[in-house]
Amino acid sequence: MDVLDGYPMRRRAIEIRERICVGLALGFITACGPHAHIPLRPANLPDALVPTDSGALLARRLAPVLYLQPDETFPLERVVAVLHPIRRVIAYHLLWRDDVHGSWIPFTVPTDEEVLWVGYDSTYAPTDVWTYWHGQILHTAWPRSQVVIDVQWGKHGSLPRNVRQSDLPRPRTLNFFYAMTIFGEPDILLGDITRKGPLCFCHGYRRYRQFTRPIVLAGRLDAVVRTEDPKSTLLEVFGSKYSNKHRWP
Repeated sequence: MDVLDGYPMRRRAIEIRERICVGLALGFITACGPHAHIPLRPANLPDALVPTDSGALLARRLAPVLYLQPDETFPLERVVAVLHPIRRVIAYHLLWRDDVHGSWIPFTVPTDEEVLWVGYDSTYAPTDVWTYWHGQILHTAWPRSQVVIDVQWGKHGSLPRNVRQSDLPRPRTLNFFYAMTIFGEPDILLGDITRKGPLCFCHGYRRYRQFTRPIVLAGRLDAVVRTEDPKSTLLEVFGSKYSNKHRWP
């Protein structure tokens, strides 16, 4: 028979307390974890260019083609093109449904905004590409042809097509982020408590580096504006909580 101060009873009490603590922690995460609230596409944006405007036509003409890793889970929800009023640069703001890491952390931004930029010359041919890559802006000269961007699994970092891995800033390499899918597996699983997402990256490094699912942005533009500061438009299209990353390279 168990007694109150005996080992079996104390052990059972400890186990019950641990389960209660885990349950409370998971409940707190679920309650306080961020949830994406992306607004409906606005019918009328005061600053948006009409589809027949020369700027809107140029934004569609120079819009990149994205190539996703084939196991990507989070959809691309919104795209806004922004023409700089003075410089020959067009920004393409991309809003992904979520990020694979850290999504369970209370009060974090519940969506994933990425940005890429296309520079063009006097003939309106693309000559430069900049992409946002985990806190840094990458730049490459572009050979006056269709701009193509590779999109990283889960994190949605943007890379000019066929970029050399050795050129990526350390430690922000694909090798590092692939390792994070392994060592950061508990983080990925915690994210599934607050929203539907992948359970893991369940493949090898070779597949992690494959980018084969195309998205043609020309047909996905939710708005095209000409402004140096697109914040008001992004708030209308992306919602009140987004990452608000660099506007221009």
